[in-house]
Amino acid sequence: MTDNHSQSVTLSHINKKGEANMVDVTEKAVTSRTATAEGRISMSPATLTLITQGDNKKGDVFSVARIAGIQAAKKCSDLIPLCHPLMLTKVKVEFEIDEQNNQVIVNSLCRLTGQTGVEMEALTAVSVACLTLFDMCKAADPFMEIHGIKVLSKEGGKSGSWAAKQNNTHDTI
Repeated sequence: MTDNHSQSVTLSHINKKGEANMVDVTEKAVTSRTATAEGRISMSPATLTLITQGDNKKGDVFSVARIAGIQAAKKCSDLIPLCHPLMLTKVKVEFEIDEQNNQVIVNSLCRLTGQTGVEMEALTAVSVACLTLFDMCKAADPFMEIHGIKVLSKEGGKSGSWAAKQNNTHDTI
């Protein structure tokens, strides 16, 4: 994958008058497009143990957060005003336990064949899955922190493919 972010930066959702506007994708090619994203939620060691052992009073924390993330990706255009409604063909939300740092790493993948990318859907899936983890566990740990939400990779479309560098903050995105 290549890094196409050395190009000049323009804001596609601003028209010539400086007004917010939905990008017209009518003439864009229909291509296969994929995006992955990641986010993290840090918590106390006791809370991490509680959810990994399935002892949370609200039930299966990961199943609920997975479904919430999938639903959120499908509703992205209802939440983000200038996003196009998309016919997603795949949404995946996965969790990785990082015991050393007392956190859950949430990863998403969104895919479709269409005229615009799915980065916002991947970010929305991760964000809502993290928020759901917070909601499911807040009684045990109201001091959890959500952080590090970012796009990890993008494939397809006119601008091609790229992947974020390891431990990237904002240099390539």
